[in-house]
Amino acid sequence: MSETATAPRRGTTTDLALVASFAALIAACSLLPAINVGAGLVPITLQTFGVLLTGAVLGAKRGFLAVLLYLAVGAVGIPVFAGGAAGLAPFAGPTVGYLAGFPLAAALCGAIVERLPRGKIATSVPLVFLAGLGSSALLIHTLGIAGLMWRADLSLAAAFTTDVVFWPGDVVKNLLMAFVATAVHRAFPDLLPRR
Repeated sequence: MSETATAPRRGTTTDLALVASFAALIAACSLLPAINVGAGLVPITLQTFGVLLTGAVLGAKRGFLAVLLYLAVGAVGIPVFAGGAAGLAPFAGPTVGYLAGFPLAAALCGAIVERLPRGKIATSVPLVFLAGLGSSALLIHTLGIAGLMWRADLSLAAAFTTDVVFWPGDVVKNLLMAFVATAVHRAFPDLLPRR
């Protein structure tokens, strides 16, 4: 019997269920009470925790798809964005850059975690933390600053000053994400797709 025939294969149904479940998790993280900081333009929520956890747990492709599903559900009018917002207005406001960065950051975080040695993922809190923090800094914050400049008409310095208030919270959220993601991988060691 060939190796392909004996190797367990994750079904499309399982993948769809995981994508939908993690999209719902991101929505739940977004709806927790938001705190407005940074001139009140962008609220602090647990969205980034949910987004990066999705990538770290599901991997690049499914993490990207889960975040896209979350964004699509919000875009069609279901109130899943921060503060219960819905529709296309958040994509035309100052948070557009952050929203655009979410699926890309989930994919990058997932791609990094997928490349960690299989036996090390469940015990690599520092590496998963760095994967999330780097993905957040490179994509969510960079695109967030660009969105603030574009939609809130801020200078680069003002947009950076608005964004920098989120950094300490992101360090804490990424540390928490790394602990949760590694615990999930200890419980379900075959959850990530095989490379």
